Amino acid sequence: MQRLSGLDASFLYLETSSQVLHVCGLITLDGSTIPGGYSFAKLKQRLAERVLLIPAFRRKLHNPLWNLSHPVWVEDEEFDLDHHVHRVAVPAPADRTELAEMCAHIAGQQLDRAHPLWQLYVIEGLADGEIAVLLKMHHASVDGVSGASLITYLAGLEPDAPPPDISAAERRNPGVPARLELFRSGVLHFAKRPAELARLLPDMLELVPRWLGKSLHGKGMPMPFTAPRTSLNGTITGHRSVAFAQLGLDEIKTIKNAFGVTVNDVVLALVAGALREFLESRGELPDDPLVATVPVSVHDRTERDHGSNKVSAFFASLPTHLADPAARVFFLAEANRLSKDHHDDIHADMLQDWAQFSAATMFGLAVRAYSALRLAEKHPVVHNLVISNVPGPPMPLYLLGARITGLYPLGPVFHGAGLNITVLSNAGKVHVGLLGAKELVQDLWPLADALPEALAQLLKATPAS
Repeated sequence: MQRLSGLDASFLYLETSSQVLHVCGLITLDGSTIPGGYSFAKLKQRLAERVLLIPAFRRKLHNPLWNLSHPVWVEDEEFDLDHHVHRVAVPAPADRTELAEMCAHIAGQQLDRAHPLWQLYVIEGLADGEIAVLLKMHHASVDGVSGASLITYLAGLEPDAPPPDISAAERRNPGVPARLELFRSGVLHFAKRPAELARLLPDMLELVPRWLGKSLHGKGMPMPFTAPRTSLNGTITGHRSVAFAQLGLDEIKTIKNAFGVTVNDVVLALVAGALREFLESRGELPDDPLVATVPVSVHDRTERDHGSNKVSAFFASLPTHLADPAARVFFLAEANRLSKDHHDDIHADMLQDWAQFSAATMFGLAVRAYSALRLAEKHPVVHNLVISNVPGPPMPLYLLGARITGLYPLGPVFHGAGLNITVLSNAGKVHVGLLGAKELVQDLWPLADALPEALAQLLKATPAS
């Protein structure tokens, strides 16, 4: 039996038609590299070969009334690729704006929980013979790292790369458990909760005052509910806006080496510079730094082997209040050092352990009430946006025979924080995906186009220049 972890299940419980909690990957492809040329039938056949080998694409939720705990994953015995693969087109020759509008429309639609929680859209009609693929997977099934890994399973290092080598034992998901087995497992899980709470509570009671103390004394990450309010922070609907940008990894490394900071410091400095220009153009640049939630992978530190999502997060100050690009880098280097030290006070598995207590009915009612009452606009801002930095494969990749020219991750947005910026590196490029709540930020292209300019400003401000 493969039960979802509490953290995985939380993404199901917190989802509504306005707060959709899947992740997307926009992949642009050079169709001319496909041996024998592109055709939708050929691409779909190559995809089918791989899906049959990769169990994550064929598992669906099983959550009957007699299940007293989180849902379980089971093999979809009636799996049909036609439920998941779709062919759409934009008016040719479409530009980036029309592609982004199509992706935004798809990104705002919920996945059908009666089937495996993913969809793949092949988008034709792009200029220069390009093809795009939008892969959508529920956050209950993947996090940033595992999502990137799944894409590499579909891809290869050559146009005619063979399917991944996965043993027969690893290809199959568990079957539907017997009613008594599922009921007994749920009762056991429920009965363990008091002991689990008794184990976790002392550490939490000891951590909270120490954690708050560091924040209050300026020795750690910023406190939640201290972010300045902007138009990005409000109640969201299911409508989305999308944009994307591509930057040179070598240029980012040049800045990193010149300032003696990390790649993540430079990425956050670029985002801060772009956000400063974006908010200033809207006449709403706050005097205080923005606060971003930065998800952190704990795949290499976790002691839990259960669940798809192995993440934690910290709050980061974004120095949008500083006009000097170099000052923003130095600010972030110190602020991130303090935030990471502060974050390391929290055990890697704390979020996963506490998420085990999540309850579907309570979470669902709470999110719906929060949205209906528009509470995100009535209390101090928790955080302004989400920024993720996901490491990708360093070598060029071919997806189903076509060379990947762009790999743009698009993360979810939440009530109160209507912007997500996710960064992924691949083959010497840094691919930036921007997804927003459309009512809060209708046009993301000015922000996307500000990123190359922010990079140019940082290169000009490097100590070596």
